[in-house]
Amino acid sequence: MASHRKWSPTGTRIAGIRTPALATAALTSVALLSQTANAAPSADSKPSIEEVEKKVDDLYHQAEAATEKYNATREKTAQQRKRVDSLLDDVAQRTEKLNTARDELGSFAAAQYRTGASAPGTATLLLADNPQDYFDQTQLMSRLTSRQKVAVDDYITEQAATTKKRAEASQSLQTLTTTQSALRTSKADVQRKLAEARDLLSKLTAEEKARLAAIEKKKQEAADRKAAELAQQQAAAEKKAQEAAAQQQTTTGTTATTGTTGTTGSSATDSSYTAKADKALAFARAQVGKPYVWGATGPGSYDCSGLTQAAWKTAGVDLPRTTWDQVNVGTTVPLSDIKPGDLVFFYDDISHVGLYVGNGMMIHAPKPGAYVREESIFYGGESIIHSVVRPA
Repeated sequence: MASHRKWSPTGTRIAGIRTPALATAALTSVALLSQTANAAPSADSKPSIEEVEKKVDDLYHQAEAATEKYNATREKTAQQRKRVDSLLDDVAQRTEKLNTARDELGSFAAAQYRTGASAPGTATLLLADNPQDYFDQTQLMSRLTSRQKVAVDDYITEQAATTKKRAEASQSLQTLTTTQSALRTSKADVQRKLAEARDLLSKLTAEEKARLAAIEKKKQEAADRKAAELAQQQAAAEKKAQEAAAQQQTTTGTTATTGTTGTTGSSATDSSYTAKADKALAFARAQVGKPYVWGATGPGSYDCSGLTQAAWKTAGVDLPRTTWDQVNVGTTVPLSDIKPGDLVFFYDDISHVGLYVGNGMMIHAPKPGAYVREESIFYGGESIIHSVVRPA
């Protein structure tokens, strides 16, 4: 625990007063410190290229996470809008039925009034806003014919159902308003992050931009080496598996019936997935060179999850819209078992996804300002790889 003693300056004292030399030195130090504090910041206060790179990468990552939030909110808004439209249509139809039932009650009342077949109380009943309350009070149900009773029942049923649906529509409209507000907030968040990144990059000199490009190139070369290593490991594992299978066949002479069935089933499954993956990959390759646009699902531009969704759709597999939902579709597999067509997810918040093409490479829509391209799955280092999912 720190001492609570009152601070007492050290130094030579004469009758409790500092010597003139020490006092002068103290005043000089204060003046120098004041000048230093008021001086303009030195050039060293400017962030380094490495710091700028990290800040820009962080902003792009945050923007991509905000994009996925925007995508989820936009999808929810669209679903809510459909629900509201459906409810409003239902209310309109029920209101029409309610009016028809009311007209029928009115025609009964008018006919009975003209013929004198009904007491005034019955006419009041048939034209009342709430016939059931009138029944409870006057017990006139016995005066109605069976057809009239059905008409009254229909009216009461439609009136209750219409009231309920109107309340649901009102609540859904409030929910829609809330999601629309959240959508605007998500959009503004994305735009703010991108503006910050652009501002940082715009302040770089030509020399600094060249240095930044050199750093990026060095990172890409390291990522490519990691991709080549993965490809070699997979090739070695595949060769070893084939040799083991050949050795087993040579030793046993023939495979047991049960074993043959299992192998055939596995081969059929692999062939089916490969065929679908080939379609998804063919589509993805055709999109290379198209710009990344946040919230886009094609055909002219894509964000990361929009591209993977569109690619697998061509293979007959419907993926959800966002990375957060796509990661839960299919089967999670280890990185060592990754196959072409698998989805590779990145970061702890699962804000990015790419489509694996083989040999440690993937096709993805990387970030704002970039284009759909083929790149190593280690583009940001192995540590950012979250998981691998086989979607079909």
